[in-house]
Amino acid sequence: MDHAALARPDLVIVRLGGCRYALPMSSIAEVGRPPGLTRVPGLPGWVAGVANWRGRVLAVLDLRILLGEQTGGLDRRGRLVVVAHLGVRVGLLVESVSGATVVDSEAVEAVLAHLPPAAGALLAGQVTDEQGPYGVLDLDAVFALASTLPRARRAG
Repeated sequence: MDHAALARPDLVIVRLGGCRYALPMSSIAEVGRPPGLTRVPGLPGWVAGVANWRGRVLAVLDLRILLGEQTGGLDRRGRLVVVAHLGVRVGLLVESVSGATVVDSEAVEAVLAHLPPAAGALLAGQVTDEQGPYGVLDLDAVFALASTLPRARRAG
């Protein structure tokens, strides 16, 4: 048995709207300072805009709106977490990256029923540790949000 593999963190804890959420470490491509964003007219508020990230156009999301959390500007602790899922990359704006943790799959509990439907739909469950509960983001659900966006009109 590879004990080093067991000691590797598998979730990264971030802050959104002052609350803690977790992302699977295996989906995180990189973490950096938030870049300058260009808003795209006609898109919902949770699409913060697009950015030039390493020479490519990257869609940047602010999930705080969908999670029912307080929104506002990011301070110096703010980060862009670039996640990759099924070959697609997007950036997630977070207020901070708090650390990483190892979680036994049996420790993941069901999402609380009192959450707003939009928030509950983005969570795979929740985990409680010594600092309290935190939501585990479901990246399948986050990436499925693309299907709710208006389709571009083509000139011609």
